Amino acid sequence: MTNTILLSRAGGESLSDQIVRSVAARIDDRVLRAGARMPSIRQFANAHGVSPFTVVGAYDKLVARGYLESRRGAGFFIRDRAPLQAPPAPRDAGLAPHEGTQGLDVVWLVRNMFRTVPHQYMPGTGVLPADWLDGVAIGNALRAISRQHSSILLNYGVPQGYLPLRQHLQHKLAEFEIGAAPEQIVTTAGVTQALDMVAREFTRPGDTVFVDDPAWFLMFGSFAALGARVVGIPRLADGPDIAQLAELAALHKPKLYVINSVLHNPSSSSLSAAKAFQILRIAEEHDITIVEDDIYCDLHPGSSVQPATRMAALDQLQRVIYLGGFSKTMAANLRVGFIATSEELAQRLADRKMLQTLTTSDIGERVVHKVLSEGSYRKHTERIRTRLDGLRARTVRQLEKTGMRIASAPPAGMFVWVDAGRDTNALTEKAMAQGLLLAPGSLFSPSQLPSQFMRLNIAALQAPEIWRFLQRELGA
Repeated sequence: MTNTILLSRAGGESLSDQIVRSVAARIDDRVLRAGARMPSIRQFANAHGVSPFTVVGAYDKLVARGYLESRRGAGFFIRDRAPLQAPPAPRDAGLAPHEGTQGLDVVWLVRNMFRTVPHQYMPGTGVLPADWLDGVAIGNALRAISRQHSSILLNYGVPQGYLPLRQHLQHKLAEFEIGAAPEQIVTTAGVTQALDMVAREFTRPGDTVFVDDPAWFLMFGSFAALGARVVGIPRLADGPDIAQLAELAALHKPKLYVINSVLHNPSSSSLSAAKAFQILRIAEEHDITIVEDDIYCDLHPGSSVQPATRMAALDQLQRVIYLGGFSKTMAANLRVGFIATSEELAQRLADRKMLQTLTTSDIGERVVHKVLSEGSYRKHTERIRTRLDGLRARTVRQLEKTGMRIASAPPAGMFVWVDAGRDTNALTEKAMAQGLLLAPGSLFSPSQLPSQFMRLNIAALQAPEIWRFLQRELGA
């Protein structure tokens, strides 16, 4: 193999399975070509510091899954998987085929976030490492629910969502000075589904949706698939460029403006009170519905550390639709989010959800409610914030030593938005060849144009291999 695979003995995944996943990913991405001979079992074992038995198990699994073929007396060879691949989509379908790491786009990043390399080699990821989360609390909640009557495990939930969870969310929102009765809250399969439901409710093909630029990339493709035109509003350190927002609002008359007010992804900046008032004024003038994505709310330390204003607190859910969830701090696998809005719209969204998916997972919502109501979640999020605070300043200094520039280092959150001084698409391709996953800035803009910026997750930026790569590629 042309590059050494990075293996970790610290996680729960076996070395054999790590080899299988990494080799399969390189074959899928055409880094390893059909017909090429794999290293012998002994060569692979010596190169990676593992036993021959580990390599035998990995190669056998790769053969069973159609990635390799064994030729008696000759060794293992990469199998031609072309007949097993789906036919390419038509060119007008909106998605370009992926050849290796060429054509970096949203699908490429999300796909590789799920399967490429262990988390410690994924500084471009958008989640915290698993060992930062409270798996014990999740496990205890699952066991407690499993001991209840079996009917709750077998039946549908409620379209609007598990009532005790919605009642708990009412109190949580009250802490943010947002008044929302349980009837104004609809649970969703994460913020991703929440955004999709709201977009389907408000937009028709040809309508315009505003987003920050940069912003969370996944919604760009989702909105475009609905036929909406996605327009970016330049994001500054304290919120959007108000002059640009006013000018573009008058020009495009958007239906929605989706914004992170607290711990913006990817910059970890937060919205100032002045900007929040100005946004609401423009929204009122041009009849724009504001969608406030507050998925990182539990990572924010409070306004004494970083001033932040939630527009839903100012507007009280009249023109603002508030979204939240627990994938970033509790467990991404639970897929529990929520929408808070007016009672009338909440009912319409619950009906829409019912027609799409009937209900969300009642079991997942019960688990989240159990964790929230046990009282340990608040301390858990405090530990995460403390741990991020312990890494942030040191990590920023290290990044600057490699030659990167950070215009405004955030005092909170897990992300830093850095200027690498060169095209980060090319940098990402080089990193991918080394088994490292970066998130180039082009993906965070609706325009998808090449960018010198990229998002880095400070919690996933600690492995020595990452720093050696950055120093080698960017250092003076």
